[in-house]
Amino acid sequence: MARILGIGIATLDIINSVAGYPPEDAEVRAAAQRQCRGGNATNTLVVLSQLGHRCAWGGVIAEEPDAARIIDDLTGFGIDLGPVKRTPHGKVPTSYITLNQANGSRTIVHYRDLPEYGYEDFQNIDLTGYDWLHFEGRNIDDTARMLEHAQASQPHTPRSLEIEKARPDIERLFPAATLLLFSRHYAQARGSDDPARFLHDMHQRTPHADLMLAWGEAGAYGVSRAGQLAHSPAFPPPRIVDTLGAGDTFNAGIIDACLRRLTLSETLESACRLAGRKCGAAGLNFLGTPA
Repeated sequence: MARILGIGIATLDIINSVAGYPPEDAEVRAAAQRQCRGGNATNTLVVLSQLGHRCAWGGVIAEEPDAARIIDDLTGFGIDLGPVKRTPHGKVPTSYITLNQANGSRTIVHYRDLPEYGYEDFQNIDLTGYDWLHFEGRNIDDTARMLEHAQASQPHTPRSLEIEKARPDIERLFPAATLLLFSRHYAQARGSDDPARFLHDMHQRTPHADLMLAWGEAGAYGVSRAGQLAHSPAFPPPRIVDTLGAGDTFNAGIIDACLRRLTLSETLESACRLAGRKCGAAGLNFLGTPA
């Protein structure tokens, strides 16, 4: 299978499950609590590892007690931590998550006191052995330089970019990516409630890249570099258990399907089925750790 490098953050997630989302100033009892590793890029890598790929993570870890849980989890899934930058100061990014058992929604309060992974860190990685490079759309200045460096040094290696939030100047990252993975949140923040129209307009601006857009219960849409539009319905489980990480799972499914050279329609369907399977399970260990 492929060797994949992901650049982004890892977090400590503290997840409280409640019967229904509490109103402001309420005091409720959690039905359950769990702590686990999170973070968009590392979530995607963990799913890709379960699909049989060899994955490595480039990010920052603080030398403090909560980092051990993150390191142990990623190591357990066979994630190579060689590219990681370790710093003696700071706090592991922590997400406090309220998971609504009534509908599977999740509300997140995030705290971080840690530097971002920088261009100089990325520049020290030998990219020649990787079949795919995946980036979170964050830390815009440095990520733009990373993408441009990867494009110049390894022009034939695919470069996927996750665009989850409408961060200032995030569009600067688009020209050097070969696959753009948009979220519904980003499209709506840009004023669009029509996924097909959004992708058509974006294709006019980025004809060099394949475009994918997850749209929740309506499935997902994609546009190829040739301008072909495709759609897949969602494949929800019999009972929604946990939607946390579903988008990251969808992204992993897209990358895996692209590596297997599936058609655009097959790629979308494969990713939607994988995300639906994840929504029926708590956490991301729903495929089994790699042998």
